[in-house]
Amino acid sequence: MSVIRLTKEFTFEAAHMLEGYDGLCREIHGHSYRLFVTVKGKPETDGDSPKLGMVMDFGVLKRIVNEQIVERLDHSFMMRNTLGAEDVANSLGYRFSKIVLTEYQPTCENMLSDFAERLLGALPEEIELYSLRLHETATSYAEWYADDNF
Repeated sequence: MSVIRLTKEFTFEAAHMLEGYDGLCREIHGHSYRLFVTVKGKPETDGDSPKLGMVMDFGVLKRIVNEQIVERLDHSFMMRNTLGAEDVANSLGYRFSKIVLTEYQPTCENMLSDFAERLLGALPEEIELYSLRLHETATSYAEWYADDNF
Protein backbone atom coordinates (compact mmCIF):
# COMPACT_ATOMS: atom_id res chain seq x y z
CA MET A 1 0.00 0.00 0.00
CA SER A 2 1.25 3.48 -0.86
CA VAL A 3 2.24 6.06 1.73
CA ILE A 4 0.25 9.24 1.17
CA ARG A 5 0.74 12.75 2.52
CA LEU A 6 -2.21 14.97 3.44
CA THR A 7 -2.00 18.72 3.93
CA LYS A 8 -4.54 21.02 5.54
CA GLU A 9 -4.27 24.80 5.74
CA PHE A 10 -5.25 26.82 8.80
CA THR A 11 -5.35 30.56 9.39
CA PHE A 12 -5.25 32.66 12.52
CA GLU A 13 -4.65 36.28 13.46
CA ALA A 14 -2.21 37.13 16.23
CA ALA A 15 -0.01 39.92 17.52
CA HIS A 16 3.40 39.57 19.07
CA MET A 17 6.50 41.46 20.01
CA LEU A 18 10.11 40.33 20.02
CA GLU A 19 11.54 41.60 23.28
CA GLY A 20 15.15 42.73 22.95
CA TYR A 21 15.10 42.57 19.15
CA ASP A 22 17.12 45.25 17.35
CA GLY A 23 14.57 46.03 14.63
CA LEU A 24 10.98 47.10 14.11
CA CYS A 25 9.57 43.79 15.34
CA ARG A 26 10.41 44.75 18.92
CA GLU A 27 7.19 46.78 18.72
CA ILE A 28 3.76 45.21 19.09
CA HIS A 29 2.53 44.17 15.65
CA GLY A 30 0.27 41.54 14.13
CA HIS A 31 0.18 38.95 11.39
CA SER A 32 -2.36 36.96 9.42
CA TYR A 33 -0.70 33.58 9.89
CA ARG A 34 -1.20 30.70 7.45
CA LEU A 35 -0.24 27.27 8.79
CA PHE A 36 0.10 24.22 6.56
CA VAL A 37 0.11 20.89 8.40
CA THR A 38 1.23 17.81 6.44
CA VAL A 39 0.82 14.30 7.83
CA LYS A 40 1.58 10.96 6.22
CA GLY A 41 0.38 7.42 6.50
CA LYS A 42 -1.19 4.53 4.65
CA PRO A 43 -4.84 4.65 3.57
CA GLU A 44 -7.26 2.44 5.50
CA THR A 45 -7.70 -0.93 3.78
CA ASP A 46 -10.41 -2.47 5.98
CA GLY A 47 -13.44 -2.77 3.71
CA ASP A 48 -15.78 -2.52 6.70
CA SER A 49 -14.28 0.75 7.96
CA PRO A 50 -16.13 4.00 7.23
CA LYS A 51 -12.65 5.49 6.70
CA LEU A 52 -11.78 3.08 3.85
CA GLY A 53 -9.24 4.70 1.56
CA MET A 54 -8.39 7.53 3.99
CA VAL A 55 -5.04 8.18 5.62
CA MET A 56 -6.80 10.40 8.14
CA ASP A 57 -10.16 12.10 8.25
CA PHE A 58 -9.55 15.79 7.45
CA GLY A 59 -12.13 16.64 10.11
CA VAL A 60 -10.07 14.86 12.77
CA LEU A 61 -6.92 16.69 11.65
CA LYS A 62 -8.84 19.99 11.76
CA ARG A 63 -10.07 19.29 15.30
CA ILE A 64 -6.57 18.42 16.57
CA VAL A 65 -4.87 21.46 15.03
CA ASN A 66 -7.65 23.78 16.19
CA GLU A 67 -7.44 22.44 19.76
CA GLN A 68 -3.64 22.45 19.96
CA ILE A 69 -2.83 25.66 18.09
CA VAL A 70 -5.51 27.81 16.47
CA GLU A 71 -7.95 28.23 19.37
CA ARG A 72 -5.06 29.04 21.70
CA LEU A 73 -3.46 31.68 19.47
CA ASP A 74 -6.19 33.18 17.27
CA HIS A 75 -6.61 36.87 18.16
CA SER A 76 -4.00 36.61 20.89
CA PHE A 77 -1.00 38.72 21.85
CA MET A 78 2.15 36.60 22.28
CA MET A 79 5.20 37.56 24.31
CA ARG A 80 8.19 35.72 25.71
CA ASN A 81 7.66 35.12 29.43
CA THR A 82 10.13 37.50 31.06
CA LEU A 83 9.84 39.81 34.06
CA GLY A 84 9.14 42.71 31.71
CA ALA A 85 6.52 40.75 29.81
CA GLU A 86 4.71 39.80 33.01
CA ASP A 87 4.35 43.49 33.84
CA VAL A 88 2.97 44.20 30.35
CA ALA A 89 0.64 41.19 30.54
CA ASN A 90 -0.67 42.25 33.94
CA SER A 91 -1.30 45.78 32.68
CA LEU A 92 -3.02 44.62 29.50
CA GLY A 93 -4.89 41.86 31.33
CA TYR A 94 -7.26 44.40 32.81
CA ARG A 95 -8.55 45.07 29.30
CA PHE A 96 -7.61 42.06 27.16
CA SER A 97 -7.99 38.38 28.00
CA LYS A 98 -6.03 36.51 25.32
CA ILE A 99 -2.43 37.18 26.26
CA VAL A 100 -0.12 34.21 25.67
CA LEU A 101 3.21 34.13 27.46
CA THR A 102 5.64 31.69 25.85
CA GLU A 103 8.88 30.20 27.12
CA TYR A 104 10.49 31.20 23.83
CA GLN A 105 10.85 34.31 21.71
CA PRO A 106 7.64 34.11 19.58
CA THR A 107 9.34 34.03 16.20
CA CYS A 108 7.92 32.07 13.30
CA GLU A 109 10.74 29.52 13.75
CA ASN A 110 10.14 28.97 17.45
CA MET A 111 6.40 28.82 16.99
CA LEU A 112 6.86 25.95 14.52
CA SER A 113 8.96 23.99 17.02
CA ASP A 114 6.22 24.48 19.62
CA PHE A 115 3.50 23.47 17.14
CA ALA A 116 5.39 20.31 16.17
CA GLU A 117 5.75 19.27 19.80
CA ARG A 118 2.05 19.84 20.46
CA LEU A 119 0.93 17.94 17.36
CA LEU A 120 3.30 15.03 17.88
CA GLY A 121 1.62 14.43 21.21
CA ALA A 122 -1.90 14.72 19.83
CA LEU A 123 -1.94 12.90 16.48
CA PRO A 124 -3.15 9.29 16.29
CA GLU A 125 -0.33 6.77 16.72
CA GLU A 126 -0.49 5.53 13.13
CA ILE A 127 -0.21 9.05 11.66
CA GLU A 128 3.19 10.72 11.23
CA LEU A 129 3.71 14.46 11.29
CA TYR A 130 5.63 15.10 8.07
CA SER A 131 6.01 18.89 7.90
CA LEU A 132 4.74 22.27 8.98
CA ARG A 133 4.91 25.56 7.12
CA LEU A 134 4.01 28.82 8.82
CA HIS A 135 3.56 31.97 6.74
CA GLU A 136 4.03 35.10 8.80
CA THR A 137 3.41 37.32 5.79
CA ALA A 138 2.45 36.62 2.17
CA THR A 139 6.13 36.40 1.23
CA SER A 140 7.83 35.09 4.41
CA TYR A 141 7.54 31.67 5.99
CA ALA A 142 9.42 29.05 7.99
CA GLU A 143 9.25 25.27 7.62
CA TRP A 144 9.69 22.30 9.96
CA TYR A 145 10.35 18.78 8.62
CA ALA A 146 10.30 15.60 10.70
CA ASP A 147 13.26 14.24 8.71
CA ASP A 148 15.38 17.15 9.95
CA ASN A 149 14.40 16.62 13.58
CA PHE A 150 14.54 12.88 14.23
